[in-house]
Amino acid sequence: MTRDTELAVAVALWTRGGSETEQMRFDELYSLADTAGVEVVEGFTQVRSSPDTRYYIGPGKAEEIADYVRDHEIGTVLVDAELSPSQVNNLEKVLPAKIIDRSELILDIFANRANSREGKLQVELAQLKYQLPKLSGRGRDLSRLAGGIGTRGPGETKLEVDRRRIRRRITVLERELREVDRQRKILRKRREKSDIFQVALVGYTNSGKSTLLNRLTDAGTYTADALFATLDPLSRRLDSANGTIIISDTVGFISGLPHHLIAAFRATLEVVVNADLLVHVVDIAQPQLELRLAEVQQVLTDLGCGNTEQIVAANKVDLLPEDTNIERLLRDNSPWIGVSALNGHNIDRLLEEVTSHMESLVSLRATVPLELFKKLSKEHPGQIQPLAFTSDSVDIEASLPRQLAETLERFKKKTPC
Repeated sequence: MTRDTELAVAVALWTRGGSETEQMRFDELYSLADTAGVEVVEGFTQVRSSPDTRYYIGPGKAEEIADYVRDHEIGTVLVDAELSPSQVNNLEKVLPAKIIDRSELILDIFANRANSREGKLQVELAQLKYQLPKLSGRGRDLSRLAGGIGTRGPGETKLEVDRRRIRRRITVLERELREVDRQRKILRKRREKSDIFQVALVGYTNSGKSTLLNRLTDAGTYTADALFATLDPLSRRLDSANGTIIISDTVGFISGLPHHLIAAFRATLEVVVNADLLVHVVDIAQPQLELRLAEVQQVLTDLGCGNTEQIVAANKVDLLPEDTNIERLLRDNSPWIGVSALNGHNIDRLLEEVTSHMESLVSLRATVPLELFKKLSKEHPGQIQPLAFTSDSVDIEASLPRQLAETLERFKKKTPC
């Protein structure tokens, strides 16, 4: 710990007596804090049948935490829930510290991870939309939001201006994002016309999606043993025996990811919605595997792609205990494919499974107009072989997806009688 490390306490309310899911979420709060550069020095949990409407936790527990915060000079309280504006306001009256809930902490991490223009716009918009009702509820000056988590990222200076300017900034951001979305739709239509097979890597945060993308395509994506190491989607091209594949990395999901955060990044997640195939990357060495699988499936359902074809890549088999019967584990969870994105184990088998979902290629000979030849060669490099040229046409030999090959039927070379 350095002298500048932000210190915090973590707080959770358990309505199910500390179930496995609740414990997993609380453990993740510590990981989220660590990713945000915050050290959690103490954790407080309370079992109640329902949240307190005023403080979320009970007033007695709030006083207990307040005493600890004063005695240990703690500046931040992290609450494992999404608080209402009034709950934040009431807690701040009791606790002499900054109150950050789970959603605000995730947004802070997003702010540090966003690199693309679109990612930064989305983060800033989500931050401002999330902060505005809470600031209105508190009735406090925006300038009271000092440094540290909850105030960083592209939108940090905007939190120091008045509410009217924040609303104006929200309008500007929404307009800019609509333009970005329009440009993306144009690119997507081009891909759809070219019949390129779209694959999206999805999964729980820190399951190894970016490492797998690097292994499959030499993408050089940033990877780290941290939550939300990837925020901006990254797509890379892969040429296979069955044609071209576009593989896209996506932001990882997490337990209790609020719906408004999913909505804020829906444009980013369009690569998931429009994918022909999802490769669901799971950390098979993770003890809470089933819970994480369920969380990811729920988010996919929320996005409207819960029924999209899936392959489960059981990653990190190299981290399983030596006495684990890996074959039996994978067989019991068939059709999972055990891989190690880190050392390349079984990656060829995974690629075979991906390409098996593609439409098989059809070989044909045809005489096509010169302009069409140029277009096909650009969209399907390596799959179009020119045989002879005339002033306005080209004899070709090609291997193309069946649907595209059928559109070229009228150009096919007729066999002489």
